[in-house]
Amino acid sequence: MTLEILTPDKKIFSGEVYGVQLPGINGLFEVLDRHAPLVSALKNGKLKILKDKTNTDSYTIQSGFVEVLNNKATVLVEGAVAL
Repeated sequence: MTLEILTPDKKIFSGEVYGVQLPGINGLFEVLDRHAPLVSALKNGKLKILKDKTNTDSYTIQSGFVEVLNNKATVLVEGAVAL
């Protein structure tokens, strides 16, 4: 699936990934390849990019939203810092 992480200032990440773990307002959830369409609010917390089954990257994010549609996840957040 394709993942894009965007802030008001710049694009933080764009590429093909296995999945992504996100801090939803009601708890942590994961979006994997071919996930059903969804839109969800995000809270401050840790976002983990699952590049494949063994490699990950992590970011601390500020609140925002995620949209999943047509095997693409777009994460719009106020800010993100790589861990």
